[in-house]
Amino acid sequence: MPTNSSAAVTQIAPPGIAALALPERTLAELQQLAESLDAAKLWWVSGYFAGLAQASAPMQSTSQLAKLPTSAPVAAADSRLVTVVYGSQTGNAKRIAENLATGLSAEHLPMRLLSAADYPHRELANERFLVVVISTHGDGDPPDDARSFLDFIGSRRAPALPQLSYAILALGDSSYPQFCAVGKQLGARLHALGAKPWTPVQEADVDIAKVSEPWHKQVLRLAAENLQRPTLSLVANMPGKASPAVSQAAEAAGYTRTRPYLAELISHQKITARGSDRDIRHLELALADHESLHYQPGDALGIWAPNIAAQVEQVLARTQLSGAAAVVLNDRTTTLRQALLEDRELGKLPRGFLELHAARLNTSPSAFAGAAEFPQLLDLLEHAPAAWEAQALIEALRPMQPRLYSIASSMREVDHEAHLCVAHVSYEEQGKPRVGLASNFLREQVAGSQLRVFVERNARFRLPVDGSTDVIMIGAGTGVAPYRGFLQERIATGAKGRNWLIFGAPHARHDFLYQLEWQKALQAGQLHQIDLAFSRDQASKVYVQDRLREQGKAIFDWLENGAHIYVCGDASRMAKAVEAVLLEIIEKHLGRSPNDSPTEVALAYLDQLRQQKRYAKDVY
Repeated sequence: MPTNSSAAVTQIAPPGIAALALPERTLAELQQLAESLDAAKLWWVSGYFAGLAQASAPMQSTSQLAKLPTSAPVAAADSRLVTVVYGSQTGNAKRIAENLATGLSAEHLPMRLLSAADYPHRELANERFLVVVISTHGDGDPPDDARSFLDFIGSRRAPALPQLSYAILALGDSSYPQFCAVGKQLGARLHALGAKPWTPVQEADVDIAKVSEPWHKQVLRLAAENLQRPTLSLVANMPGKASPAVSQAAEAAGYTRTRPYLAELISHQKITARGSDRDIRHLELALADHESLHYQPGDALGIWAPNIAAQVEQVLARTQLSGAAAVVLNDRTTTLRQALLEDRELGKLPRGFLELHAARLNTSPSAFAGAAEFPQLLDLLEHAPAAWEAQALIEALRPMQPRLYSIASSMREVDHEAHLCVAHVSYEEQGKPRVGLASNFLREQVAGSQLRVFVERNARFRLPVDGSTDVIMIGAGTGVAPYRGFLQERIATGAKGRNWLIFGAPHARHDFLYQLEWQKALQAGQLHQIDLAFSRDQASKVYVQDRLREQGKAIFDWLENGAHIYVCGDASRMAKAVEAVLLEIIEKHLGRSPNDSPTEVALAYLDQLRQQKRYAKDVY
């Protein structure tokens, strides 16, 4: 995520502002300021000045449940600008939206950029041009930062929108049944409200660029046709508003997912005991003193890992192809073996690949009962081998994707290092052993190994700016990783707020990750409370949500006094169970009028926490 704030808001001057005469000295000072800032700071400054210029009063919460102020005011919707909104779980949607914002501002087209979490609902009725980039996760789930935005648009409170033109880029993974469901549902709802699509909803699979790049160009063309460019020379000459090509060249000067840094692994140790049925490793990597490699607690480290060489050879054998065959990838020629090893995913088969494979067998894709039955290419080829040409095989498979791991450290404590807590993934599929790609790769690395890495910003999962604020940290297994960085940061900055950890694992004796560190912090008064849930240490299983329920009154009291609450770990079970218990706690302890529906009140309270960025999840 290129910016450090989920409340990113950018406003380019609307037409007519050139008529406002600024003193020559003021213009010179503004130009000098602009030249001293990089692109990320220019985004922030432009949003800051737009907020100051907003004529209306700052947005106020309408709920009496809120005890803290809402986010800063944003520039209001204007019929002469396009609003770009993103809902992003892992950063892909945010990156695409920011690239589009760069393209629009390079063309000097009036626009603003917002996270869906920061979109002021009352302004929807006045929008003329709305562009949304939004992802779908798991079984049709929306990104956490878009829930309130989607709930409002789907509710009876949503206004009729006959004046609105919209464009939606839906991101998803076709190996899941609900492919791009959130984006498609949003498009259908906007259409039902009377809005007109600028272009049909575009659905992008994991190979995002195939769809996002032509969509990007189309939206720029439509914006140029419908919006009037401002004429203020200062805006036209501001650095950071260069063409997309120039922006990409500037980005290349740093380390990104497309230009990773070669980090040295300086320490690697197993941190689960011998009797554990889990293999969890603590890794420490050396990072350069480079701005693009600086991270904040809550960020993730992206790891590029190659496929397992033995599996590549098995794929070649099943397809009867030569690994030395030449293939073309992104205008470069390489061998099929190298492309399968470094450039293409051998797991998570996209729906399109199954369809192409079925066609080669003269059968229906339904014969394979969906991608879930064949989680890896090798599983499919063993079940139903088919002849492929080398180039066709490479084009049908999805591009390799990096794996993201929550950083388990704070730079204030470890300087230019990043620490990771990684569980080795291993399982059986149809009687055959299978392992996780990156976790297996990392387990095999030794001190001195070079790893291709980059920092993935996660502005949704941040410590409160005010160090006197209390924090509640809930995690199971490796979900405890970011909290190690949180606590290191809070200790280093002298934060006065209380820290409460609720941690779960199978066994206290074998799986209590970072036990000595937590105990030391507890004894020093730096960790103020810890509640532990070791699920298999007693006859009846106990999980973090059970400890949460037991501490319900205290949890609610902390929230009422402004605490931030965090959840990290498994999305499908743990995070959902924790949220269900949080709703129970709120319903039980929140005073409400007799006419209020308990569930609606609890949902509204939790949504208010989410909007105030006091309830954050980092789940996978």
